[in-house]
Amino acid sequence: MSDSPRAPGRTTRLHELLDRLSLAEKVHLLTGETAFTLPGNEAIGLAPLAFSDGPTGVRGPRFIGGDVVALFPSATLIAGSWDDEVAEEVGRMLAEEAQRQHIHVVLGPTVNLQRTPLGGRLFEAYSEDPYLTGRTAAAYVRGMQERGTAACLKHLVANESETLRNFMDSRLSEPALRELYLLPFEIAVQDAHAWSMMAAYNDVNGVPATEQDHVQNQIVKGEWGWDGLIMSDWYATKRTAASANGGLDLVMPGPDGPWGDRLVAAVRAGEVTEETVDGHVLRLLRLADRVGGLTPEGQEPRGWAQDLPAVDSPVRQEQLRRIAARGMAVVTNNGALPLAPGAASDDGTVALIGRHAIDTVDMGGGSAVVNPPYRSTVAEGLTALLGERVRVTDGPAVRDRPVPADPAFLTDPATGTPGMEVVLLAADGTELARTHEDSAEFSIGWDDDLDRSPATAVLTTTLANEAGPVLLGAVGAGRWTLAAAGQELSAELGLAGRDAGEAVLRPPAFAEVLELPAGAAVTATVALDPVDPREVLLADASLGLAEESHLLGMSALGRTALVAAPAPRPDDDLLAGAEAAAAAAGTAVVVVGVTEEQETEAADKTTLALPGRQDELVARVAAAARRTVVVVNAATPVLMPWLEAVDAVLVAGLPGQEGGHAVAAALTGALEPAGRLVTSWPAADGAAPAWDVVPDEDLVLSYDDGTFVGHRGYHAGHAPAPLFWFGHGLGYGRWEYGAVQVREGPGGPAVTVEVTNTSARDSRETVQVYLQPADEDQPIRLVGYRGADVPAGATSVVTVACDARLLRRWDEAAGAWAPLAGGELVVARGLGDVRARAPLA
Repeated sequence: MSDSPRAPGRTTRLHELLDRLSLAEKVHLLTGETAFTLPGNEAIGLAPLAFSDGPTGVRGPRFIGGDVVALFPSATLIAGSWDDEVAEEVGRMLAEEAQRQHIHVVLGPTVNLQRTPLGGRLFEAYSEDPYLTGRTAAAYVRGMQERGTAACLKHLVANESETLRNFMDSRLSEPALRELYLLPFEIAVQDAHAWSMMAAYNDVNGVPATEQDHVQNQIVKGEWGWDGLIMSDWYATKRTAASANGGLDLVMPGPDGPWGDRLVAAVRAGEVTEETVDGHVLRLLRLADRVGGLTPEGQEPRGWAQDLPAVDSPVRQEQLRRIAARGMAVVTNNGALPLAPGAASDDGTVALIGRHAIDTVDMGGGSAVVNPPYRSTVAEGLTALLGERVRVTDGPAVRDRPVPADPAFLTDPATGTPGMEVVLLAADGTELARTHEDSAEFSIGWDDDLDRSPATAVLTTTLANEAGPVLLGAVGAGRWTLAAAGQELSAELGLAGRDAGEAVLRPPAFAEVLELPAGAAVTATVALDPVDPREVLLADASLGLAEESHLLGMSALGRTALVAAPAPRPDDDLLAGAEAAAAAAGTAVVVVGVTEEQETEAADKTTLALPGRQDELVARVAAAARRTVVVVNAATPVLMPWLEAVDAVLVAGLPGQEGGHAVAAALTGALEPAGRLVTSWPAADGAAPAWDVVPDEDLVLSYDDGTFVGHRGYHAGHAPAPLFWFGHGLGYGRWEYGAVQVREGPGGPAVTVEVTNTSARDSRETVQVYLQPADEDQPIRLVGYRGADVPAGATSVVTVACDARLLRRWDEAAGAWAPLAGGELVVARGLGDVRARAPLA
């Protein structure tokens, strides 16, 4: 799609501004100025623009230790509400969080599909279903952009796994590309007019995503007529002319990269036309205009919103608690939920058990990490509601990798405040910086403004430990020496994989247990970067990496942290204690789950089994307790070999800073967990229509499931029946469905059905409509849904409009869309609970 300044009828204010820029000035605007900002141009009234990662909160321009910001429930909980109003509210809240920090563009939502449950980054994505994903994303975008903050749909496209993500090639058919992987982008463009998108790291059918003429130019900008901006994922741009010609508009981050002087040279050499550059600049100017970053001559710049709710205000607490609980799903319940006064035992006690109960995981790992004002735990939340009835007991370890110390366990000797002193030294011993860090970690390359790269970092702190065993260690690539109370630890930590972001997103770590006196002083010294990742990546010919690749810029980045904590108790002791606690209470609530080791950017899972001895924990508690409730603190599926032995299971996701209080409210019925699953939960490892996340020796990952992703594939018999179907969720009501009526609406068929809440509680029902096409080669698919709040004993008439974009197929031979004729509409509470069927003419 051309944005040529010479095209007839295209003389606009933006074109007039463009004509005032030289080629070098235009190109300068098309690469970031820093990690998260764009350069401005005072002569044309263009202010510098600021970006921020944003899937679970607007982190701000610092990657580590930035401003304190609100931590939102993960995307799976937002989508789990199956409610446009919830997603729109989240978008508005994120816009407020962005405006507080003067951020113009929030890098979200993630609209990649949950194709295989092994994907490490699925917690950032909405669903395995393209319609639920697209509709949720559109609502989120509307809420955000109506307040003047740009959303960024990511990652374009077929970016559903993390293993070798910078180098792998997603191979898929044109029907799968159109009907599944592009559909959420299309819905968010057509229904909410998203202002920007982000091109992915991977290749798609042999062509880098940043160079995808077919996707970016022909489909997104051409067929859809979209006028927004496509930026690269950070360091994803691999070549100069190919990306400029392939539809990429902006290279991130900056200031270095494969454009700049290289792009100017490519224009002068005739490899890229200046008209192509003009098109990219026009889209950038349009984005700036939309977010208030382009001020017309003679006018004052647009101001930022004032009087916004504080990140820990009662307003935010209520919103975040309600939204998190709203997306939680009760997947089985034999009457144990909601917890009721006097229902636990004769003395009314509840045994709350598990590491996740006292260290609840509220967010995943990678670029989605933010610095929240607090993170509530299930122990805090349930104790606040039930008081002394709750007896909290730890469970076995859930992590294999050491994590940075709790800042409260550290005291900077120079300031006397929580944290540590960090001194950075040059190779010649010159002191480059001396700072206080109020956390246990810091980064090099993202957030500093040093003139020279440090060769050594020295971390100094005093521990808040009692005399006895302490776990001590470090995180980050380098040669480490730690000294404490006359003892010394040393380790050389190198990067293990070929992910260019490993040093920041998943750095190596080590820790050992030392006997230390109370209040031990610790000095940790690290010689930085013993191995140059740039040399490793360039030397690996199988990766096909060019010297000009922007990806190589990540070799300068790194994350470093101190590990310090009281030494953990043995798992055997913890399991025995949990068993005894369960036997002493009428109801045991066991909180299990995964951590940022499994749900993270830059790494995929290898199994859906709970880490550590958590399955053993549930089995032993269930054998000892009168009644057992399990809370799953995970955004994506886990295996449940103990399912038949327990009385209820609540899927709580990664619930954000109010997560502990939200779980407690859901368990007690103070807030109804009326959510529905956004992905099918396999019964066993490998028992899914798509499983593998590791590309073959040619770096190819074949999307062999075609259009039969998730529940579509299960329903067609491409895998054993799932443990829980997509769309499943019981809530706390009971439901009867009446007769179904189908009529033609302006945009397609509409289904009307009466639903009656036969329970004694007010509740919410989500009516789901699927299409089973007459053509056996076509999978079943979700075509519409609608929720209804229904008082106890009442009946509500629910009408679900079916989306015409799901009533079509891509005809590969014709190269065009073709309608799906015939078949039947399936009315369900999830594909495992079908309530009615009706023929579709």
